[in-house]
Amino acid sequence: MVYVKLESDWTDANGVAHSAGESVDVDAATLAALQAEGIVSEGSGGKEGGKWAGPTSGGANWAGPTSGGNV
Repeated sequence: MVYVKLESDWTDANGVAHSAGESVDVDAATLAALQAEGIVSEGSGGKEGGKWAGPTSGGANWAGPTSGGNV
């Protein structure tokens, strides 16, 4: 699964509407379809502006798989 930011409104396969600017978790096939339709940019596969948009953004002390060491 990949967390991406939508550039335009999108309704998922379950009929749930998502607004532009909202971040959603999608699988690789859905990501490819969203990119083909221009709903997400080519660089939206988990990163925004070169920064990871996950738990390590904002300077938090994350002890998960991206921490690079034991905390």
